Amino acid sequence: MKVKKFQAPTMPEVMKKVKGELGSEAVILNTKTLKARGLFRRFKKDLIEVIAAIDSSVSTQEKVHASKSSQTLNSEKSEAPPNEAIINELKQLRSMIESKNNHLPVREEYEAGYKHLIAQELEPEIAARIVKEFDYKQRAGDAGYQGGMQHLLTEEITNWLKPLPFGHKQFRKTFVHLVGPTGVGKTTTAAKLAAEAVLNQKLNVAFITTDTYRIGAIDQLRTYAEILNVPLEVAYNLKDYEQAREKYKNFDLVIVDTAGRNYRQASYVEELNQLLQFDDDSETFLVLSLTSKYRDMKDIYEKFRLIRISKIIFTKGDETSTYGSGINLLVHHKIGVAYLTNGQNVPDDIEEASPGYLAKKITEGYEHA
Repeated sequence: MKVKKFQAPTMPEVMKKVKGELGSEAVILNTKTLKARGLFRRFKKDLIEVIAAIDSSVSTQEKVHASKSSQTLNSEKSEAPPNEAIINELKQLRSMIESKNNHLPVREEYEAGYKHLIAQELEPEIAARIVKEFDYKQRAGDAGYQGGMQHLLTEEITNWLKPLPFGHKQFRKTFVHLVGPTGVGKTTTAAKLAAEAVLNQKLNVAFITTDTYRIGAIDQLRTYAEILNVPLEVAYNLKDYEQAREKYKNFDLVIVDTAGRNYRQASYVEELNQLLQFDDDSETFLVLSLTSKYRDMKDIYEKFRLIRISKIIFTKGDETSTYGSGINLLVHHKIGVAYLTNGQNVPDDIEEASPGYLAKKITEGYEHA
């Protein structure tokens, strides 16, 4: 039995290494994600680690058949063990690895819960830690943790998220910037926030838009401004933006809609830094779509960390059934969520975020509750 550990930035790269060294008959025993560590971890990529094994007799089978005389002389020594024996040996080895691996569920009866979290696209490390936590509380006889698995998962995820800042009951800053990549719904979100402030909080609201790149973006926001009867200023450059801020400085709330550009272009975030004033009289929400993969979310967040981000606004909750990518981002970066949107209707399809709401979205559809 030959067992070896392989590492690479992506799963296809790891599997290529496995196949190249152990061949197509290799058996995968375990996989996990290794987080980048050290002072320069922000500039390093996470690694995928795979432990694979192959029976030595399989790797030498072609050589044995190539030399009949050698096969005759050494038939007893080169003969592969029965398939059942190989399978049992692999099972024992897997069991040994899993017993030492902190990223796996601790009890078999919670395996279904763990698999549900993985299906929701939570990272295996986070899913296992959640399962282990309520497993521990169950063993300790915590009365607050009695109930079905769906209830257990919801309670534990809620507790995990409670330390993070959630919701946004009041606008305490005059200027609110909405930043983020293209196509996440910043303009529609700006209209929803303005409608909430005007209709329910009776605030004096204005719009500033710096989105002069997208065709129709100004007209779209102008339509919302006319419906809500609030003023709108278009800022083509820094001077325009400063003049608009001065004009609206006595308003209760000024929502600044920024252009959505390719976040992979470092110059875009630098342009925002130069154009907008991220001072004590403003707060900035990073708008992200829940339909995005976690890796993309993480890359976007890393790019926008040059700007002082107050909280996240998640959009397009109605276009996905998995919320795990969002949870991964919150847990890893210790950032909270202000709002979640779940449709195009203004002002209806937006609600204040809470740990309990996100936890319920994660456990929705659990079949073993």
